[in-house]
Amino acid sequence: MATLNIKVITTWNNNLFKAYAYRFKDTYNWPFEVIVYNEDDSILPDLKSFIERNKHRQPISDFKEKGLDFITDGVRFSYKVYAYTHAITTQQVDGLICIDADSVFHKEIDEEWIKKHIHRDDSMMTYLGRGNHYSECGFLYFNLNHKDTISYANRMKSLYDTDGIYNLKEQHDSYIWDYVRKEFENRGTKNHNIGDGKPGHVQARSILGEVYDHTKGPRKLKGRSPEARV
Repeated sequence: MATLNIKVITTWNNNLFKAYAYRFKDTYNWPFEVIVYNEDDSILPDLKSFIERNKHRQPISDFKEKGLDFITDGVRFSYKVYAYTHAITTQQVDGLICIDADSVFHKEIDEEWIKKHIHRDDSMMTYLGRGNHYSECGFLYFNLNHKDTISYANRMKSLYDTDGIYNLKEQHDSYIWDYVRKEFENRGTKNHNIGDGKPGHVQARSILGEVYDHTKGPRKLKGRSPEARV
């Protein structure tokens, strides 16, 4: 396999950086360039329009009462979608690692590790599948040499640009990434699933759990996941 030119994409705002994303910066030890989309400093025009159109929407009460208000909060997770799709369609690289800012890095990896565990020439993307539950999108890898990747990003973005996500069952980005991925798979696109198909903290149980900790949800308050293997 030829040399892979890889970059890492993440997003945060100034408040989130002070709260927990500083750990990302302080512990990052991978050899790939990191591009940060700062939600305060450089908001993308189409993202700004999406937020203005939909900031009035409130989470559906049934979900809110169950503590699952994020499921219908399309605006909250739109920053990541616009950042990732912008990077996919503008970066001149072989692969993009899209990773959440509440990640804490432990073991170094290199290009050979990515080739062995993450990148597949015949796959459009690599994801953490959780069976019938929506996937864990704190880590996504996109093969920019695959013929369908740009089309995938454009389809994702179009669902936000047209407010089409509000016609779907759920509006958080994990559901939307899966929804579009399945559209492409139904047309024959191959993807690489590194999840174990079970609910819960799939990243910690995956090969990724050997090199970094995704301190998602309340875990970020302590800066470590109880499920962590690093």
